Amino acid sequence: MATRQRQQFIYGHLAWVLGTILVLTLLDALTLELFFVVSLIGFLVTVELVAPQAVSPRWRRRLWWLIGLGLVGFAYVVIKRILEILPPGLI
Repeated sequence: MATRQRQQFIYGHLAWVLGTILVLTLLDALTLELFFVVSLIGFLVTVELVAPQAVSPRWRRRLWWLIGLGLVGFAYVVIKRILEILPPGLI
């Protein structure tokens, strides 16, 4: 059962990432930051979609490290964007 859920998770996230690359390329908006943010959103959605009802397998508990790293990366992107928007003499 856990192997099937793990495969669903991997296939779902892979489909999301490939779809993200395709859509961003078609919109001519493919940047590393935007790809990272949309992929992180897809990762979090995929984690929730394949969540088991009763018991959490060990492989799902390891995902919290990836989620934490992703959120740190997201915070970096947001702070970088905010600093780009602010006027030069403000900080």
